[in-house]
Amino acid sequence: MTYFEALVLAVVEGLTEFLPVSSTGHMIIASSLLGIETDPFTKTFTVSIQLGAIFSVVVLYWKRFFQSLNFFFKLAVAFLPAMVLGFLLSDQIDALLERVEVVAVMLILGGVVFLFIDNLFKGSEEHGQTEVTYKTSFVIGLFQTIAMIPGVSRSAATIIGGLTQKLTKKTAAEFSFFLAVPTMLAATAYKLWQFYQQGNSVDADQIIVLVFGNVAAFIVAILAIRSFIAYLTGHGFRVFGYYRISLGLVILVLYWLGIDLQVV
Repeated sequence: MTYFEALVLAVVEGLTEFLPVSSTGHMIIASSLLGIETDPFTKTFTVSIQLGAIFSVVVLYWKRFFQSLNFFFKLAVAFLPAMVLGFLLSDQIDALLERVEVVAVMLILGGVVFLFIDNLFKGSEEHGQTEVTYKTSFVIGLFQTIAMIPGVSRSAATIIGGLTQKLTKKTAAEFSFFLAVPTMLAATAYKLWQFYQQGNSVDADQIIVLVFGNVAAFIVAILAIRSFIAYLTGHGFRVFGYYRISLGLVILVLYWLGIDLQVV
């Protein structure tokens, strides 16, 4: 993997991980356009750069992370459903990740939902709640399990889950960011463990590429989170709906044309 390829994938990860647009769908497009080979290191790279994105949340919201143990207990409650289902359905989830058409269809379906969600939760900013309870945390966690279907978007599922519990858009989005930390950390650790269990290793040059990718993902994710919160509270979800539908259609057309698309 070249530094240019590493930079592109890291930018895509940083931009899309916390936006409700599916980082998986974007990785498919980016890796296919660049012609990146799907090998053990590439898969490890795309997983490990999530750590840079995770760290951006901790840095931006460090006061929230250290305010009380109650905060961590709520995150644990929200993380529990994904942890259980992820353990039980690991093989099935990995199989779905190889289905490019599944990613495309879920992008489109999620986009259609976003076209109407602002009207469905109209007034959430004026009358919504800013306090996340344990019940709310668990419900959001249940919604997060839907994102195990590639193309759904973890961010999209958890934000919608928060809105169903009458949270403001800002509060729902921020809790989605917070929940990404244990969820992505666990997923990354598991994938890296699998990588080494299969007898793979990384050399000194590859370690430098990994560090480079994580730094790039960290910087881009900070900018993406700040911009997303500002845009979401002022404009809503509709633009993300149109974008998801367009991206899903592009992937489907390329798939139907027989162009080799891959999930790195």
